[in-house]
Amino acid sequence: MNGVLLIDKPAGITSHDVVASVRRALGGVKTGHAGTLDPFATGLLLVLVGRATKAQQQLMGLPKRYETLARLGAVSSTGDPEGEITHTGRLPPDPPSLPTGELRQRPPMHSAVKIGGERAYKRARRGEQFEMPERIVTVQRFEQLWREDDRAAFVIECSSGTYVRSLIADLGDGYCVELRRTAIGPFKVADAVAPPRRGQPWERPELLTVEQALATTSQNEGLGPEK
Repeated sequence: MNGVLLIDKPAGITSHDVVASVRRALGGVKTGHAGTLDPFATGLLLVLVGRATKAQQQLMGLPKRYETLARLGAVSSTGDPEGEITHTGRLPPDPPSLPTGELRQRPPMHSAVKIGGERAYKRARRGEQFEMPERIVTVQRFEQLWREDDRAAFVIECSSGTYVRSLIADLGDGYCVELRRTAIGPFKVADAVAPPRRGQPWERPELLTVEQALATTSQNEGLGPEK
């Protein structure tokens, strides 16, 4: 059993949880994913089955599209609802300056980036003080969809490795309340299915073969039209 599954990850579970649930449902076959989502985030997760795991790096490098709801006038220690929230009342301009192109970005301390061989979020949870290394990312689109009082919605199209939490935090005083990944390269969350749930029947969708997935990405490395 080999191929790629398009899964719509719900909030409150990790990407690893989704992969484990698919592995159980498929009888223990080798399984992985092509790009993690934070536990609070939802949306498209490419789950790789069997020899499709060998294409992980190629699929991870595809550009991403996100939609996020931000709260303004407050900051979060983690950049999301799970951190310590401090209300400041300082609101960025409307509309704010939304940078695109090649950007220098510092990932959040509560992220899966490895620092000294250990995940940064583990060190942050222990209260350790350390500096996250900067990286160069590319943001093709950063658009405010609407704004009302201290809430604003944005759509972001960006390179692999971009942290939306950092983009929102860099606007000034703001953090992500909701985050949804709607596309990975040509693959759309509209075509994804819910992950299997323990003890419940799961009608497994047809897997994209490795050849189909790679052919699709080679024909269209960028993001396809929105649905």
